[in-house]
Amino acid sequence: MRCFFGLAAAASFLLSAQVCSAFTPSFKVGQAANAFGVAPAVKHTTLPMSAVAEEATAASTAGLADKIRNIAVIAHVDHGKTTLVDSLIKQSGVFRDEGQIEEAGDCIMDSEDQERERGITILSKNLAVMRGDVKINIMDTPGHADFGGEVERVLNMADGVLLVVDSVEGPKPQTRFVLDKALQKGMKALVVVNKIDRPAARPDYVVDKCFDLFVELGATDEQTDFQVIYASGLQGIAGREPDEMADDFGPLFDAIMEAIDPPVIESIESDDLQCLVSNIVVDPFKGKMGIARVSRGTVKAGQAVALAQPEKAKKTGRVTELFVFDNLGKKEVPEAKAGEIIMFSGLNDVEIGDTLITNENAGANAADPLPPIAVEQPTVRMTLGVNKSPLAGREGKFLTSRMIRDRLFKELDSNVALQVAETDSADRYEVSGRGQLHLTVLIETMRREGFELEVGPPSVILKTNEETGQVEEPWESVECRVPEEYVGGVIDLLNNRKGELVDMGLEEGEGLTVIKYIVPTRGMLGLRSAALTATRGTVILDSVFDSYRPKIPGDIQGRDKGSLLAFADGAVTTFGIEGAQDRGKLFCKPGDDVYKGMIIGMHQRPGDLEVNVCKTKALTNMRSATKGITTGIVAPVDMSLDACVEYLAADELLEVTPSLFRMAKNPDMQGKKKSKK
Repeated sequence: MRCFFGLAAAASFLLSAQVCSAFTPSFKVGQAANAFGVAPAVKHTTLPMSAVAEEATAASTAGLADKIRNIAVIAHVDHGKTTLVDSLIKQSGVFRDEGQIEEAGDCIMDSEDQERERGITILSKNLAVMRGDVKINIMDTPGHADFGGEVERVLNMADGVLLVVDSVEGPKPQTRFVLDKALQKGMKALVVVNKIDRPAARPDYVVDKCFDLFVELGATDEQTDFQVIYASGLQGIAGREPDEMADDFGPLFDAIMEAIDPPVIESIESDDLQCLVSNIVVDPFKGKMGIARVSRGTVKAGQAVALAQPEKAKKTGRVTELFVFDNLGKKEVPEAKAGEIIMFSGLNDVEIGDTLITNENAGANAADPLPPIAVEQPTVRMTLGVNKSPLAGREGKFLTSRMIRDRLFKELDSNVALQVAETDSADRYEVSGRGQLHLTVLIETMRREGFELEVGPPSVILKTNEETGQVEEPWESVECRVPEEYVGGVIDLLNNRKGELVDMGLEEGEGLTVIKYIVPTRGMLGLRSAALTATRGTVILDSVFDSYRPKIPGDIQGRDKGSLLAFADGAVTTFGIEGAQDRGKLFCKPGDDVYKGMIIGMHQRPGDLEVNVCKTKALTNMRSATKGITTGIVAPVDMSLDACVEYLAADELLEVTPSLFRMAKNPDMQGKKKSKK
């Protein structure tokens, strides 16, 4: 019995010696065993326990990072980005069976109504798919230059990019813009030559052009040594050679594992927490929710945290719910470690650019906030205000300046490239964006929500060069692809808008002529509709912001025809249209309400002309030989929001209601013109 207790005491002392060895590294476990006459079974070293813990943590961190890939899919508009992502989703087991796949349809990621109608991606989307035991966080981004701000903020959450390039067109202006942003962040790219099934595909030419683009943008040797995958997003096939295609996206998934580096995890300690908020969504039940990538540390549900930005006061609170992306949705988790992309709720003051850091122990050991997201400055602005036309207030639910102001400033929470400013008028606000499309998408969204607005014509944002003192204006790089018979008309149009020819040549694939110009943004306003008219709808026009250059003196030629104006208030009649339709193209039809000064059509000559489309036929009992002859009425031109904004001249306004677009002369500008006369 005494022997048993002696052995128990020895074992207890041995255990305590192991625990204490972290604090007394010179003490050896073997010495404690020899003190009781027990020979050590294993020879131990004097390695401190803290070093062992560090090695174990490093191994655990490396294993954790290897199970995650964070990629952003970037490309020029219409190069098949979203279709490619849809096929990735379908082949990753997200859907239960073929029935669910058919029910989901095409363009799964383009969930917004405007995205489906316009055929473009407007907002970036997050999703996650599993490939074996590796989680791939995918971010689908817009391809249009006007939504470049979405791309810039999404790249903060990625470790690498899938650069999707059309197998016929090759790299385009927006390809250069988005790739430049990725290379500046030190990311590696996996080049995906998409639409390889097109009859005119020229993969070798496209890969060579991609290599040239990498070199022009100053890529490192490691970035220039990119992998290439050939794919067809529509058919869901991929391969490492254009003539050796697999039956699925297996080669693409494998290339993602090889070419895209796993996230670099420096620490998973709670005090080291750093999450840069890159997006915000609003849930009707949970309120504002931030989307961020955990750069360092670990975040837990219920943890005391703070939102910080350099040189700004902290906003404290607790993470009430924590989510990670799972397939097309999200799932709640108790904690998330570095490398993961999260969505969190509980902090209603969250803003894009905030850094989520720990606030435990009053933030005594908290990490420093990360630099906020930097995006390109806007180049185009418009005024949005209260609708003050004689027909205002008939349809809309939100009419007052307070409602419009609140909605515009709310948009700033998620739209990082947008700027809103007060004006001298209490019922009008100045909204600045990357381009005309960027602003019209916002106006269309507000219209569908029930707002009535008065919209001014777009204008460019000028700035003064601090070094030279010169006033500068934005210029855009324009690329037109047009059939040979319309080349002269396009060149004449661009020259009239003060453009400078950069390059011109024949495209081998489809026999189109490629024309590259540098054009002032002032000249780009209204150019698209004019180019479509000049080429009978065959031109393919792409543009992206190039730089600020000294302002060209004088005005740039815009619309060369005037407007037809309503002569009086009233309802449009068939008899009135019969007399007015010979003067130009009309925008109205019988029964429409009009008011004096409202634009009802496009004059066939320069200068405005007032016409009476409300006049009625005089009643008489006289008979005539031509009574049975009727005059045909030409169908009106259907003007969309984008077409109306492009049509506006400097002295005109657009009235936007939930169901109608009306254009009119600006009463304030008309008064000034009369006083000058």
